[in-house]
Amino acid sequence: MEWRKNQGFIIVNQITVGGAEFVLGVHEKNPNSFVTWQCKGKDDYFWGHYFTNLLAAQKDFCRRALDEIKAVEVMKKPPKTNER
Repeated sequence: MEWRKNQGFIIVNQITVGGAEFVLGVHEKNPNSFVTWQCKGKDDYFWGHYFTNLLAAQKDFCRRALDEIKAVEVMKKPPKTNER
């Protein structure tokens, strides 16, 4: 895996759901500083959530991905028909 960095954070985990990518980063100089971002094109990071606890950051990382999975499932679900 190629190492990626953004704003001093090393990206240590990533997941792609549909067209959305979510990443988890740890600060290269402050090992007690973590972030999750949504990302486009491997270099456009936005909607950062910042943490001082790795477990909280991992939980947020998973929650963001699961929320996106649910959204994708809703979009792909066939519409209900009004059968009588």
